[in-house]
Amino acid sequence: MEKPIYYAKASVDTMMRKFKAEDLPPKGRFHYHQGVFLSGVYKTYELCGDERYFQYVKDWVDSCIDGDGEIITFDRNQLDDMQPGILLFPLLDRTGDARYRKVLDKLAFLIRHFPRNPVGGLWHKASLDSTGRAVDQMWLDGLYMAGPLSAEYAKRFDKPELFDLCAQQALLMEEKTRDPKTGLWYHAWDSFKDIYWADPETGLSPEFWGRSIGWVPVAVLDELDFLPEDHPKREELERLVRDILQAVCKFQGEDGRWWQVVDKVGEEGNWPETSCGCLYVAAICKAVRKGILPEEYLTYARKGFEGTINNLEWNGDNLLVSGVCIGTGVGDYAHYCARPTSTNDLHGVGAFLIMCTEAAKSDL
Repeated sequence: MEKPIYYAKASVDTMMRKFKAEDLPPKGRFHYHQGVFLSGVYKTYELCGDERYFQYVKDWVDSCIDGDGEIITFDRNQLDDMQPGILLFPLLDRTGDARYRKVLDKLAFLIRHFPRNPVGGLWHKASLDSTGRAVDQMWLDGLYMAGPLSAEYAKRFDKPELFDLCAQQALLMEEKTRDPKTGLWYHAWDSFKDIYWADPETGLSPEFWGRSIGWVPVAVLDELDFLPEDHPKREELERLVRDILQAVCKFQGEDGRWWQVVDKVGEEGNWPETSCGCLYVAAICKAVRKGILPEEYLTYARKGFEGTINNLEWNGDNLLVSGVCIGTGVGDYAHYCARPTSTNDLHGVGAFLIMCTEAAKSDL
């Protein structure tokens, strides 16, 4: 087995051969699919210094914003379309181009003013859903879409209210979605408890979806990179990360991988899902480095990394990251089990790159 950076570079090179930067799907839209993937590309660049990788990130961003610093195509009503903003910080540092700061200012404004449900949680979408009413739901994914961007913006531009927003949203999400029995978090919560998937008493969705849980510790750990050491919620956020990672480690499969529905390993219809395991491994590695988890948890990370690598395939020089859920709304067990899988889709490869780069920093 090669070093983690070997697999990261092979994966980036594979994707660069497949797509010109401006053609990354959904083409032309400022969206988290490209944002997650390219954040992994940038993390790979930080470790190996290949300037082609930095240029690839820049080329995609520049294809999405115009000469006046306006995003050409994005949906301001979805947190999913805020996430790529994290790519603009290193571009601003390198170039000083005022367009990047303008886009960051706009995204930070939109997040601060994004609609909230009655308890203060950011909606996942500020648009109509299939029932015809405004969505007032909180999805775990949303913590990753808005949190790291907000925390880095707060640090760089002295906006401490965004630190408070990050902490509030993560702790509120834990309060509403954490299952006290398993320590896992349900995929989503509806404050009005009347959407089709919600329990009428709790408002919770019925299952623990792997990738949604993975976004949580990855997001909060990224926020902790910027949160002041003396922030009053810092210890609570560190405890949150520790608790959720200790919970997911209890459900690791025999071969090191985790499953689409996390707590139902081996049950009929369920299957090992690559991206969630990548996110868990990445978060465990980073949490150990930060002193949030004891070092013995690297055993889970190493087993998860090896389980992922052992299930990769190659097509010539092209590395194939498969077994990735294509994405999903909220639903029941049958819904998650029936979701199609993909090979080398952007959020799957993004999760894989995040894992490889964190594993490299931890010398797995």
